[in-house]
Amino acid sequence: MIYCCEDHAEYALETVINESGRPPALQSVEEKELLTKTCEYCGQPAVYVVANGYSHTKYGR
Repeated sequence: MIYCCEDHAEYALETVINESGRPPALQSVEEKELLTKTCEYCGQPAVYVVANGYSHTKYGR
């Protein structure tokens, strides 16, 4: 999973595709996590979480 801001969402999507070879799932960060999650690229507040769409994690399928 990659937490990212709006500016780095496309980069995070590309990263997951390159690592897994499958389309990722893009979800909004849950409201309760908005203040605690930061973008892994720039440190700004995260608004999205990008995960492997075929993962068994809560953001995957």
